[in-house]
Amino acid sequence: MSRIGKKPIPLPKGVTVTVNGLHLLVQGPKGKLERDLPPRVSVAVQDGHVHVTRASEDRIAREMHGLARTLVANMVKGVVEPYKASLEVTGIGYKAELAGQTLKIQCGYSHTVVHPVPPGVSVKLEGVSLIHLESADKELIGHTAASIRAYKICDPYKAKGIKYKDEVIKRKEGKTGAG
Repeated sequence: MSRIGKKPIPLPKGVTVTVNGLHLLVQGPKGKLERDLPPRVSVAVQDGHVHVTRASEDRIAREMHGLARTLVANMVKGVVEPYKASLEVTGIGYKAELAGQTLKIQCGYSHTVVHPVPPGVSVKLEGVSLIHLESADKELIGHTAASIRAYKICDPYKAKGIKYKDEVIKRKEGKTGAG
């Protein structure tokens, strides 16, 4: 049996889990999340814990067991304490600004990059170089942060671009002059 999958997920106060077949609804103080679970697993709520079990012992069911348990645990954690990600925009003339539900980033191109903020993600700017993202959905915030970072990944020579706040850029030495 999956070591991760067999662990029950404790439900904090104020969190309710509703199961309808393979459709799961998790509601909490910080939001509401819905997800369709992978096939061959079942979810049951008993005694303030969520239990994930698999229907059979075939290979795919074993693979999906741990995945389903982790997805449910991330949903429960997210509706209690939202996930956060921070991005840093570095470079001369590089800046970010928020206009409604769109993030406008100047990152060295001839045009301003416009990124729509998906529903469920809140964006806060600290100055013009720090972008803070917050969401109850771990998958959504990771995808949003990665798509913003992909506009201009930091180069190893001058470290200009967009990077995660805790990311360390391995710097390279430039060319040396002949002489």
